[in-house]
Amino acid sequence: MERYARQLVLPEIGEEGQSKIIEGSVAVFGLGALGSTISEALARTGVGKLRLVDRDFVEVSNLNHQILYSEKDIGMPKAEAAVDRIKKINSDVETEGEVVDINPNNIEKLIEDVDMVLDGTDNMEVRYIINDACVKYEVPWIYTAVLGTYGMSLNLIPEKTPCLRCIIPEKPSAGEMETCETAGVLSTLPRIMANIAATEAIKFLTGISMRKELLTVDIWNSDFELTDVERREGCRTCADRDFEFLQSEGAMTTELCGRGAVQINPGEKVELDLTTLEERFESSELKGENLIKVYLEDYTLNIFKDGRGIIEGTEDSKKAKSLYSRYIGN
Repeated sequence: MERYARQLVLPEIGEEGQSKIIEGSVAVFGLGALGSTISEALARTGVGKLRLVDRDFVEVSNLNHQILYSEKDIGMPKAEAAVDRIKKINSDVETEGEVVDINPNNIEKLIEDVDMVLDGTDNMEVRYIINDACVKYEVPWIYTAVLGTYGMSLNLIPEKTPCLRCIIPEKPSAGEMETCETAGVLSTLPRIMANIAATEAIKFLTGISMRKELLTVDIWNSDFELTDVERREGCRTCADRDFEFLQSEGAMTTELCGRGAVQINPGEKVELDLTTLEERFESSELKGENLIKVYLEDYTLNIFKDGRGIIEGTEDSKKAKSLYSRYIGN
């Protein structure tokens, strides 16, 4: 307990609360600016088990705002690099990484044995999938989002609070909302919002009541606002228990905004032999256990063990699918 001495003297935590934290388990979905800060905060606090989930790999542009990574991690799957870093921060935390794209086929397994989920994603489709699964299986989760100089965070406790669809009934269509790539993000904002979310998670694990209001923050003007929210009568998810996003097949292709890249998802359970795959190409490089980079003249194919591909060098979904099929297969 010496590691947590400063927390033990807090009346809000004490030895009993710290013991509950150590027994707790949390899944962090998305390991970018929000998720990496959340993960480090929870590891330093002493959460007993962390499941770190992300579909992407580290790029040089991540290094100024995603605190778990350094230059040596460039090209590595974020989940692998994050696990390695967290183990160096606190080896007592049981940490596991999942290099996967969160979808209806794997979401239930990802949440089945954790106490709660913290959202660090930047994708509304994924958030609706998380919402459906967490309501269905009564797993608390915390929604957090940042854009420009604005952030918001909402604690979502099944049967006790509104769900995400009570607040945003329909998923925004493509192009309807700005993204971090188009609007930018002030680098200080994700850390503030992530630490707020991590604090709420600590409250939950220790048995203390969490904030019920929606928190919105304009960090540039130091404006923090709480808004009452209520469960919406007729909500398709928490009232009607219609989990439509768990029935979705999920998009086969996803344009990665601002990156000149397209993600290809095979839509079925696949486990590739990356070592064998590497032998097929003159110019390729294994990056950890879950990713191989294949260098073509005008494109880079980032192929994951679960069959996904991120095709760099094009924003044309048809071209990306053609390259995937040509070099990897159907």
